[in-house]
Amino acid sequence: MRILGAAIGSCVHVAGVLRFLTLAEEEGNETIFLGTAVSIDELITKVKKHNPDVIGVSYRLTAVSSIKLFEDLKNAVTESGLERKRWVLGCTAPVKPIAEQINLFEEIFTGFSTDENSISFLRGRTHMTPEEMNPQDLMTRMTIKSPIPIIRHHFGLPTIEETVDGVKRIAEASVLDVISIGPDQNAQESFFHPSEMNESLKGDGGVPIRKPKDLQRIFEASRRGNYPLLRCYSGTRDLLSWTHLLKDTINNAWCATPLLWYSELDGRSKRPLETAITENQENHRWHAKNDIPVEINESHHWSLRNAHDTIAVAMAYLSAYNAKKAGVRHYIAQYMLNTPLGTSPKMDLAKMLAKIELIESLHDHYFVSLRQVRPGLFSYPPDLDLGKGQLASSIYTGMMVKPHIVHVVGFCEADHAATANDIIESCKIVRRVIHDCLLGTLNPLDDKEVLTRKNELVKEAQLLIATIRSLGDESSTDPLIEPVTYVRAVRKGVLDAPHLRNNPIAKGLLRTKMIDGACLAINPDTGNPIDETTRLGQLSQEIASERVLR
Repeated sequence: MRILGAAIGSCVHVAGVLRFLTLAEEEGNETIFLGTAVSIDELITKVKKHNPDVIGVSYRLTAVSSIKLFEDLKNAVTESGLERKRWVLGCTAPVKPIAEQINLFEEIFTGFSTDENSISFLRGRTHMTPEEMNPQDLMTRMTIKSPIPIIRHHFGLPTIEETVDGVKRIAEASVLDVISIGPDQNAQESFFHPSEMNESLKGDGGVPIRKPKDLQRIFEASRRGNYPLLRCYSGTRDLLSWTHLLKDTINNAWCATPLLWYSELDGRSKRPLETAITENQENHRWHAKNDIPVEINESHHWSLRNAHDTIAVAMAYLSAYNAKKAGVRHYIAQYMLNTPLGTSPKMDLAKMLAKIELIESLHDHYFVSLRQVRPGLFSYPPDLDLGKGQLASSIYTGMMVKPHIVHVVGFCEADHAATANDIIESCKIVRRVIHDCLLGTLNPLDDKEVLTRKNELVKEAQLLIATIRSLGDESSTDPLIEPVTYVRAVRKGVLDAPHLRNNPIAKGLLRTKMIDGACLAINPDTGNPIDETTRLGQLSQEIASERVLR
């Protein structure tokens, strides 16, 4: 399309029209900008000369003065036979009702409009029904929104009624694309075993889902506004039963399960570690077979337990590797920032870029990963104003890795579970940060410290991965997908974390320390940092002994 733009009348404000024309160019359109304070006569002359498909006019002065201007514009357009052209307007909110009365403009954008609104218009989507405008599969929705990332937030209040009402309000606000339902712990562990539930804990940690109808009600509540996708946190056992339930009730947008966790390792399930890994892998294969995206939320669980950054990077790669081997086509790689507590933005970026480098080395025609960034929950202060600052800061850092999905964590989470209003406000904060970052951010790899640390982590993670591979059975064709390999890695302390001390299956002897914003392994006797070669060397004799015994 050829698109002509101008600020008309006595208006000299052109930021809006220039932004619209910039977006139009990025969409592959030809643009012509006439400048500021363009008279109606000059505008009509230029329209006749250039014959544009769309004319975008901007007027950001008072509502009163706009009345005659728009009447004169409408008369000039009619007299010139240009009323069949596509006219659009950018104006202030008070001017919009006046502009609507002259019945000339196909679309009217105000200061409340976003780049997303402009892109939808430029792509010819604004006259679609809400169902058509908001696809119900992740990949299509992501494509039509690009370069703006998909926005996700978790939600689950202590009662079904509160949650249903909240989902309605969130959907109507049209501020996010994916609502992740958070069931309470009773549901996650015992939905299919209701007699085991401790109902005194009803609503602890999320919404008390007790029957399929509860999920169906939540889904129906979301059928309004921008028709957000729904997904649900994984159960901590009966994974395949949960999978069928979620597909049938909420059309689960993607699954998210760990590789090693939700087991005896963290106590969120009583599953033995080898059983948990086997069942998690079966769940990944089922979703791959049904072409549903998969997220393996493994890596940050190690960081949440203060494992050093090398383990987090290695497990990010191994999660993606297992997903690919399971047949997953679209893998969602979650990059949790601010974790462990005390991680600096520079070291966060180095760690995430190391993960990205390793994960995306797996890309091919059949496997691709999507980058999903999120703030770390532990970084939030209970002061709500400070929490808003933390949210904005984290998202700004995350946008430097050019994510496809932004997982918003409400600014209030250190004080209380997010209500619908909290989520709407949090998403608005994030949408503005995204808007500014899409105008351009620094390349973190231009920073020598970030680049050096990223390269160091990649090298150390590769060493750790090789060590884990060595723990597999000699007869195994691929030890990195064998559950027994990971059980041995945990038992021998190759995979370890300070929070696992006295764990029934883990070594729990790893000691780490935050040094200059990075989480490093340390010598427990001296408190000095040690590299991965040294750490693994200290374990090598025991590992070698076990290999001989096998």
